[in-house]
Amino acid sequence: MGRHVHLPDAWTQVVYLAQCRGEVQDEALNMLYASLDHAVFDCDHLPALFFVAESVLYRLCCDAFQKAYLYSVEIKLAKIGYLVFLRLFIYFLHGHLENFKQHLLRLQPYLYALSCSKELYWMYPNISSNVQCILKIMEIICKRELPSESIFRPVEDKNTDSAMEHLQLNEKGYEISHLLWHCVSAWTCVQKNSPKLNKVLEHLISRKTQLQKKSWLDLALALLVLGEAARLNMACLKAFMDLMRDFLLSIMSVQNQDKSCEVDDFSWAQNVVTIYIKILAEICLYATNSVLRKTALIGFCDCKSSQKDILLVDKSQEEPELRETSISGLLEYFSSETSDCCDQVKWAGRYGLLYNLVKMSWELRGDKEQDGLRNKIWQMLQKTKDREKDGRICNAVNIAQAEINDPTDPFTSNSTKVSSNIGDESFSKYIGWRIASVLSKLFFPSVDACVLPLKRPLMKRYQRRDVNKTQGSMKKRVLRFTVREYSSVAEAPLFPYPDFFTRADRELARIVDHHWQEEQKMRQEEDAICEAEERKDKELQEQNRLREIMKRREEKLHKQTKPYELPPRIKTFP
Repeated sequence: MGRHVHLPDAWTQVVYLAQCRGEVQDEALNMLYASLDHAVFDCDHLPALFFVAESVLYRLCCDAFQKAYLYSVEIKLAKIGYLVFLRLFIYFLHGHLENFKQHLLRLQPYLYALSCSKELYWMYPNISSNVQCILKIMEIICKRELPSESIFRPVEDKNTDSAMEHLQLNEKGYEISHLLWHCVSAWTCVQKNSPKLNKVLEHLISRKTQLQKKSWLDLALALLVLGEAARLNMACLKAFMDLMRDFLLSIMSVQNQDKSCEVDDFSWAQNVVTIYIKILAEICLYATNSVLRKTALIGFCDCKSSQKDILLVDKSQEEPELRETSISGLLEYFSSETSDCCDQVKWAGRYGLLYNLVKMSWELRGDKEQDGLRNKIWQMLQKTKDREKDGRICNAVNIAQAEINDPTDPFTSNSTKVSSNIGDESFSKYIGWRIASVLSKLFFPSVDACVLPLKRPLMKRYQRRDVNKTQGSMKKRVLRFTVREYSSVAEAPLFPYPDFFTRADRELARIVDHHWQEEQKMRQEEDAICEAEERKDKELQEQNRLREIMKRREEKLHKQTKPYELPPRIKTFP
């Protein structure tokens, strides 16, 4: 994916390819996911992003919902939709969606259908969190709940720092939390190696009281940005884990006190836990050094107690204390028995841990430099699988294997083999850094830096070696433009040239019609073959029936002539 690739056209063509089936569809979806994860933010991408968003929602609402079982395509579509709408939310914060109201209106019917059918994915927290993020982002953008414009401002606070005064742009702006602002500030300090990092992290931890239901999307975005800083800095990793520790303790205390809490009251907390575990797994894989990866896996404690087999603890014991929120610590905490009102968040956490352990073990395959880390992850995975008795959580292994295209795909027949070298991305590697970089330029603008390019920058033209040879021939080519004249009004076009979405809809309709015709031809050929076989079977049955009749006639009458057939005449000579 270099500068020579025009991403809007590439995304559109890949969406068309995703209409196919089999390996072509898998490769197209994997390519689209990797491109959306890696691509920079550019306002020229917005029309194509809306087209991809509409295509994904259409496939989910009009195709996937009609299926009786979960398919691996749905998992990939939910991941792609999450990245697309996450990018749209960043453009929304910059105020670049004001001219796309018609595109937002086109998405609303699908969003209503998605909101009515979101219960279909409650057994799959990894898909449910993506769907919930899509709905929450569009709820904010489409102004269903918060009467906000595309310009934002922070929550009012008497102790607001002077560095945040530039965020108060409009009284009708979107309110962002101070927690998100401090996470972006911490990431900026890490990038610039600023000595103010410790002070920023102290202010960040003091904002833990803002972990509220109404701003859970800001919390998820803050964890994404802080997780990027945690890949580079140990202090940020500690703040990242402490923030989630305080969040879990507050959620569990509220659930234990309020026995009459409904399921929907803490579904947002389930989404936050799922997103946190995913980011923590990415830190284990992509942190800059082994110390950060090891800390994210087993925690900060270096004592022997941290190396013991935490998965052999009996469930009948009392609830253990949540010391730290590493993968090892969360396995110990979520595996304990608690009251029924806490089951929702805990079972989602256990599901997410098992699901991401499978993907982490697969991601580290063939990397000899990280054999120790992979062996530790494999041990955790096997012990968790042996100990887990909940069928919903054990199903996470099948879901993860289907997503990463394991050679034995549980969503296909047992005899079908799926290629294991497709090159799909099981984790997002770059989207967090892209978002953190763009938000950093937005929150802390410099004189020379451009927040987000309003127009596509001019691409650098790379000179080829044979440019001197072709320069003479290029000068001789002259482009002549002529204006078509219409002799009458009736010959003039009555409709304007179709826009991007109209052309895309026509192209999609043409592709669907082509495949439908091909399918009709195949069905006609199959029907003709079936009719020929039936005709042949009837003739064979008729021949067998005549043989039986002749056999019975010969046995009874001792004649070999057919019924109603006279015997041959015998000539007599006088």
